[in-house]
Amino acid sequence: MKAILCTTYGGPELLQYTETSDPQIGEKDVLIQVAACAVNYPDVLIIQNKYQFKPELPFAPGGEVSGIVLKVGTAVKHIKEGQKVLALCGWGGFAEKVKVEANRVFPVPTQMDFITAASTLYTFGTSYHALKNRAQIKSGETLLVLGASGGVGLAAVELGKLMGAKVIAAASTEEKLAICKDKGADVLINYEEEDLKEKVKSLTEGKGVDVVLDVVGDKYAEPALRSMAWKGRYLVVGFAAGEIPKLPFNLALLKGCAVMGVFWGRFSSEEPREAQQNLMELVNYIQKGKIKQHIFQTYSLKDSPSALADMMERKVIGKAVVVVNEGLLAKDKEKSTQKSEEVAKENSQQDLAHQETKPIKIKNASDLQKLIGKVLGKSSGVTVSQDLIQKFAETTQDLQWIHVDVEKAAAMLPGGKNLAHGYLTLSLIPHLLYELLPLEGVQMALNYGTEKVRFPAPVYSGDRLTLEASISKVEKNPDGTVKLFLHAALSSETESKPVCVAELITLVRF
Repeated sequence: MKAILCTTYGGPELLQYTETSDPQIGEKDVLIQVAACAVNYPDVLIIQNKYQFKPELPFAPGGEVSGIVLKVGTAVKHIKEGQKVLALCGWGGFAEKVKVEANRVFPVPTQMDFITAASTLYTFGTSYHALKNRAQIKSGETLLVLGASGGVGLAAVELGKLMGAKVIAAASTEEKLAICKDKGADVLINYEEEDLKEKVKSLTEGKGVDVVLDVVGDKYAEPALRSMAWKGRYLVVGFAAGEIPKLPFNLALLKGCAVMGVFWGRFSSEEPREAQQNLMELVNYIQKGKIKQHIFQTYSLKDSPSALADMMERKVIGKAVVVVNEGLLAKDKEKSTQKSEEVAKENSQQDLAHQETKPIKIKNASDLQKLIGKVLGKSSGVTVSQDLIQKFAETTQDLQWIHVDVEKAAAMLPGGKNLAHGYLTLSLIPHLLYELLPLEGVQMALNYGTEKVRFPAPVYSGDRLTLEASISKVEKNPDGTVKLFLHAALSSETESKPVCVAELITLVRF
């Protein structure tokens, strides 16, 4: 296979584009055909032997990849051959194939392209962990991002805004700050031309900032620490500007603030459940268009040393990505286009069928029996408003914050919207069902119970739901009533899978 190898420590110019043997996997490993590999600052450090992880020479840099699984070890159960994945390999990604421990490999949605998959975890994962888990940032707080135009910094700008913070973006050029503004930054500071401490003091009317996310260190760290508000949180992410700062920690004492280390790699190993939850939330944000990686430039595998040089020279705004396999990207794009066309065609056919469906007339049990196994059609939609969620919570006395606290939901939940109770979702089925199965001709229709209920996906405030249903069985009772067994599936416009699937029983008397 082709690879970029580091055979001696030093700058990107010493890297070699060469042929090397395929990796051999163990029982807990996965072999991935690499489609794309993101470029991150640790890649610059690792080839200089300055990173905390020190692989044996020779090795390929590149720690964050997307691709297709070629082979899995005998002990691997959650990943399959042919699966589309992203992986945190640490190094080895600037190659056509890479071996990764299975617990560092994550399936990705088929609709997510390889570039997005390869450029998400390190930057958005780090920033989200920093803001959510470490700083526990709250809506209305002020966030200062140092090095705001880099991968982690730009992700922090976007996520901070999404979580309800007022975002101050600090970077070294007007070009970089313009991108920060496009990503939602409220205020911009050029710390090469302006006094950082005085500018922050002016912008916050002397209060200071609640959270600092620092990826640059060096001479910018101390004025930022001096700009902290009471009980602020200073997030140490990296030292892209060069020197590791020596801070006067009496400032932390005087301001009552916390200085926190942010090491996403160890977090994902030490707290895998929380890391996986974060990943799911980030994927949800991406699918809903809430966040989007800014791609500075793509490079071929052969030209990947230039990507590392651009990273060292602080030219990269957002994320640089090495495209290792153009064929995989092209095939994936073709498949995605085909799938979109199929979905559009299916939706069109469903809409047409719904328009052409003749009203069902039910006069007796025999009419119901004729419908066994048939799809009754697709209902019109109903919107789950925040007012509806609030009223249901008050009625059931289930006043969890995820349902009723709008401000906290804006800061903590995917998309910033409150979550509907599952039983609220279930209770909407009869309302939509009688549109598909009008029972005006009966004396009584009683919701008799449920056989099975599942909630495969959440429902958020503002989601619009539609119902598809079919009759699976009809039973006549001695007293003249009829038990009607139905399969019902509620769908949301924002989810690819149903939000509620239920087997219902309705008691009908003619």
